[in-house]
Amino acid sequence: MRFLEESLTRAEIERRVGRLSQIGGTRHYELVDGAERGTRAVDVDTGDGFVFTVLPDRGMDISRAVHRGANLVYQGPGGETHPSFYDPRGFGWIRLFFGGLLTTCGVRSFGPPGEDDGEELGLHGRVNVTPAVGFADVSHWDGEEYVLELRGTVEEVVALGPRMRMERTITAHLGEPSLRIRDIVRNDGATTSPFLILYHINPGFPLLGPGTELSLASKSCLAYEDHTRGHEKDALRFGPPTPGWKEQNFLHTVAPGLDGRALVCFSNPRLLGGMALWIRYDPSVLPYFSEWKMLGEADYVVGLEPCNAQILPRKRLREQGRLPVLEPGQTREMIVEIGIADGPARVAALKEEIASALGDAFHV
Repeated sequence: MRFLEESLTRAEIERRVGRLSQIGGTRHYELVDGAERGTRAVDVDTGDGFVFTVLPDRGMDISRAVHRGANLVYQGPGGETHPSFYDPRGFGWIRLFFGGLLTTCGVRSFGPPGEDDGEELGLHGRVNVTPAVGFADVSHWDGEEYVLELRGTVEEVVALGPRMRMERTITAHLGEPSLRIRDIVRNDGATTSPFLILYHINPGFPLLGPGTELSLASKSCLAYEDHTRGHEKDALRFGPPTPGWKEQNFLHTVAPGLDGRALVCFSNPRLLGGMALWIRYDPSVLPYFSEWKMLGEADYVVGLEPCNAQILPRKRLREQGRLPVLEPGQTREMIVEIGIADGPARVAALKEEIASALGDAFHV
């Protein structure tokens, strides 16, 4: 195992510590204050400065993320609110939006609220406000590597209606500043169901700041809204918090690299000598990448969002014949990897890898 730039065997590590938590691991607890009271949390410490928090009661999403003492993500004003406060009507979901490293949207709807096929749909669906069942910490030694692993199932089920289940596994390795999310969504119902999923990854200050750049092999960049059109040339650059900022949304078509995966890099050369948050995913499974650019005061955040459909009302997707569905018994697997690179050389290597996917057409 590589730990703090040194190669150590399991036996060598166990000779040096009284308990593995001395150098990393998982820590389970329950939040107790205000609207967060009763929310279960698990801190995952990879031992090299990367620490993130998984919330079993919030769809096993990831709220906090820190590397080398620097916060990486936006944290919403409501905190890690207990899901009992969820209001499914209209835009009620936004009251529980903690932002964080990952807020999952879906799995039967995402995007604006509205009506479709007799259902009233709130903003961004229910998966993020649904507690996992069968949640388990199965961290273990695998040969000379220590694997930090959390598992659980998030269900969107109703009597006489749809039965969709998402089996989630979050994996990290001691000594490595990265994690892997593996989701298997299955339709256990008797009828065809819409299937929409979006991985809402939310970098914030101090990773987000003047000089921060978004790098990706974007073959095209389209504005979602009329007021965003004309700003495409600035989609990948970011400035300071701006009074009266109106959110901008862009749709990117991302080219895969040589390994078939898309790579996205969000980098700040001024943070601790240079730091980047990177994302890898399969664009054949998640063919759309949406960017939410929200540079307002207090709400200063960028959403990096691999997804399986454009962010439109579900009814419109259905009418356009572009609504993804799962037939009874059918499954889909999604794998999203998120990690941190620090230092100019490592960040430059990511950008070079991205550039190779598009050659001269690549831009930042």
